[in-house]
Amino acid sequence: MYRYSDFDAAFVAERNKQFRAQVDRRIAGNLTEDEFKPLRLMNGLYLQLHAYMLRVAIPYGTLRSAQMRQLAYIAEKWDRGYGHFTTRQNIQYNWPKLKDVPDILDALAEVEMHAIQTSGNTIRNVTADHFAGAAADEIADPRPVAELLRQWSTDHPEFQFLPRKFKIAITGSPNDRAVTKAHDIGLRMVEQNGEPGFEVIVGGGLGRTPMIGKVVRDFLPKADLLPYIEAVVSVWNTLGRRDNKYKSRIKITVHENGIENIRELVEARFAELRPGFSGVDQEILRDIEAQFAPPAFTARDTDGFTAFYDNDPVFRSWVDTNITDHKRADHAIVTVSLKKQGDTPGDASADQMRLLADLAEKYGYDELRISHEQNVILPHVPRADLPAVHAALKAYGLATANIGLISDIIACPGMDYCALATARSIPVAQQIATRFDELKLEHDIGALKIKISGCINACGHHHVGHIGILGLDRAGVENYQITLGGDGTETASVGERAGPGFAYDEIVPAIERLIYAYLDVRDSSEETFLETYRRLGMAPFKAALYPEAAEKHAA
Repeated sequence: MYRYSDFDAAFVAERNKQFRAQVDRRIAGNLTEDEFKPLRLMNGLYLQLHAYMLRVAIPYGTLRSAQMRQLAYIAEKWDRGYGHFTTRQNIQYNWPKLKDVPDILDALAEVEMHAIQTSGNTIRNVTADHFAGAAADEIADPRPVAELLRQWSTDHPEFQFLPRKFKIAITGSPNDRAVTKAHDIGLRMVEQNGEPGFEVIVGGGLGRTPMIGKVVRDFLPKADLLPYIEAVVSVWNTLGRRDNKYKSRIKITVHENGIENIRELVEARFAELRPGFSGVDQEILRDIEAQFAPPAFTARDTDGFTAFYDNDPVFRSWVDTNITDHKRADHAIVTVSLKKQGDTPGDASADQMRLLADLAEKYGYDELRISHEQNVILPHVPRADLPAVHAALKAYGLATANIGLISDIIACPGMDYCALATARSIPVAQQIATRFDELKLEHDIGALKIKISGCINACGHHHVGHIGILGLDRAGVENYQITLGGDGTETASVGERAGPGFAYDEIVPAIERLIYAYLDVRDSSEETFLETYRRLGMAPFKAALYPEAAEKHAA
């Protein structure tokens, strides 16, 4: 894992010192809120519905146990005892006091963390496959490249005042767990004649105008990555609209100019930039790669694990749902659900964070990951230790066996916290999860991704949910639209709107009708909701959602 250089430490310390002075000036009344706003946003501080919110970067979702413990400490000392993990693999604190924020930033710096560029019209936190470095299907660990991009983009003088925010995601696997096609730039690691490189995707994004990204280069040698990414951002920085914030993202630029024209402009700019990259970036990358060497894995016998699996049905259910194959047969990837039915998706208490840090240190080679699906990963756990890990998680309410199931819901903070939200997200997620737990249908339903956003900005990724729910304001009343057939993987698609929205008290019954319709029409228990939808289309699901309209049409 990457460790700060002297330059990194000095840079963050100086940035924190500057912001402390700016906060002092704001509290003293020497800065107005309008003057302070761009300064606080550059340091990840938002003014939300009820209080300030601090968004802390977790680059490419990777943490050490000491860092997780510090996040727990911050939650207890300066917030309300919990943190919220987000779809950008960050953590948010929803209740810090302005006077305490400089102290929080200094506490983060003690463990090589910061909040820089988690907001503003800059290149945001570079996200990555949360199984990176551990997955059995991986070509190579993409995190060294993500770290290179982080260093390059932080305070890049040309890219601090972009037309809008800019997001990059990267995966090292052919199975896309990083939603690369819904990002401004998506990078998928590929090989050509034994040479590693990347498929480069541009112009993806969600929000009020959801679009799937388009391939601008089907193979880019790894050595050319940094100048090519700089060329893409540079072209958009020149062409991107600044007259209308709703049309300023690169997806609109690609749509208005066409991918062929964008490709031509990017290649021309790349030809200009490439000679200026003398190879220093590759030297830096090699140094970074050395820090991401795999742990010194210890071979372990799995007989004890097998016996426990065969004899404990609760443990077996958790393994079947929450465990993923590791590149080593005697190890496993553990996904810890932060989606216990009835809880707030993505929230973790300070005690839970400390437990996760302890487990990583004792059983997981001191590594944790945060997923864009708002869960926590222990990427390297010997299978022999899984029973002990499960028992510890169970004691802290973290052993819910629901990864990839209907209660493993992505939900934005919605109107409970966010000043931009037009409807509640958290209670809807809680009610859906609780209802299907009551019905005892979750495991029978199988793989299903529900994603909920409380406004058109789509922070809950509802457009790429198998079932997406968008909360809107209709004449002062919450109204929830349903989209079907979305997908955030390598077969990415934007969901199709089913029809009119539902009132707050109608949305859970509507989802229930939808699920029963799926169970009725699927070919077998092996056919997932998404597969059934792609086979049959909207019609049977629309009839279930709107039975009165279906009856009227039949008459």
